[in-house]
Amino acid sequence: MTTSEPPSELFGFDYYQNPYPTLEWLRENSPMHQFHFPVGDIPLWIATRFDDVQKLLGDPRFSTNPSWASKEFVDGGMAVGRGTAIERIITMLDPPDHTRVRRLAMSTFTPRRVAEWEEPTHAVVEAELDRLEKQDRPDVMDYAGAIPAALMGNVLGFPLDRFNEMIHAIERAFHTDPEDEGANQRAFEEIAEYGRGLIAHKRRNPADDLASALIEARDGEDRLDETELVAMIAVLIMAGLDTTRNLIGTSILSLLERPDQRRLLLERPELKDTAVEEFLRFNGGVAVGFFRFAKEDLEFAGATLPAGAPVIPAVGSANRDPRRWPDADKLDITRTGPRHVGLGHGLHNCMGAALARLEAGIAIPAIMRRFPDMSLAVPAEELRYDEMWLVRSIKSFPVHLHGEGKR
Repeated sequence: MTTSEPPSELFGFDYYQNPYPTLEWLRENSPMHQFHFPVGDIPLWIATRFDDVQKLLGDPRFSTNPSWASKEFVDGGMAVGRGTAIERIITMLDPPDHTRVRRLAMSTFTPRRVAEWEEPTHAVVEAELDRLEKQDRPDVMDYAGAIPAALMGNVLGFPLDRFNEMIHAIERAFHTDPEDEGANQRAFEEIAEYGRGLIAHKRRNPADDLASALIEARDGEDRLDETELVAMIAVLIMAGLDTTRNLIGTSILSLLERPDQRRLLLERPELKDTAVEEFLRFNGGVAVGFFRFAKEDLEFAGATLPAGAPVIPAVGSANRDPRRWPDADKLDITRTGPRHVGLGHGLHNCMGAALARLEAGIAIPAIMRRFPDMSLAVPAEELRYDEMWLVRSIKSFPVHLHGEGKR
């Protein structure tokens, strides 16, 4: 019998620990659902079915730019990075600014450049596995975070030696704490300030790297203004660190909980690419996309939306829609077929998708090969996901690397 309410409150504690029962209920009973967001008590909509989410991500009648948002949304404090450089990140730009800025950044994420990062990625992964083995209480999330920090530092051209501080700032930026609504904006400013410091360092020490190329575009041909430059460095740090970290962490947990899939990946290493796509679909680093705002009064997925209405594309729900995948709640690393939206779709699809796939495709099989008897050091039900609306982020993930009671 179907209940009249979702199993847990959207963006409440129980939802963050396991959102999938609630998302399943919404897909079947209220696929375009109106509710109140816990921060600011703002009314908005959430789209949960694959077809609707994919359409929303590519629909030109919607914008990610909060300049299109309702006054109620902006006054409620939910506009991402409001009053900081973060409000100019590429994810929230409309054309033609988006086209101009993305073209500059994508000149670095070419197939040739990504291929050049494969060898450094292997080296970073092996070094981090060595470091993990020396820890008294090894935590997979330390491993998962150190790899993208090292790689993004390589790509940008400076060591991200404060990456733990940035991870904590990102967590605060997307946290849902109704008791301290200003914490989000303070965290965004901290991230932007870190970006400014890195830019100042790189101006003094230019090299053949992405940060230098972006600075040259700003200082030489003036195709980026200073705020756009800071925003671009900041979004590369945010997306490059946290999203990939969460993808690696949740994927390793998924394998530890499913010995058959773990064994299959070890026995058939050629499956690594399909495995990464399945990890992205099943429980990837991104839970939802950025808010979309209706640019005019319109009808969408059976809902009547006023201009400025904020809509959340529930990427994690779309990727579990049984209308698109059979046995959608089952992890199957041999799965092929329809594409997921784990890395976005349309105008704002992930710029660093190839790099994220490369890192995950090396880091996840490598830890399984090095530690084939690895097991959880705490019961799975004691693991906690952070209360971050944008991503799926495990707080801590302690393990026995060689099986329980062994070192």
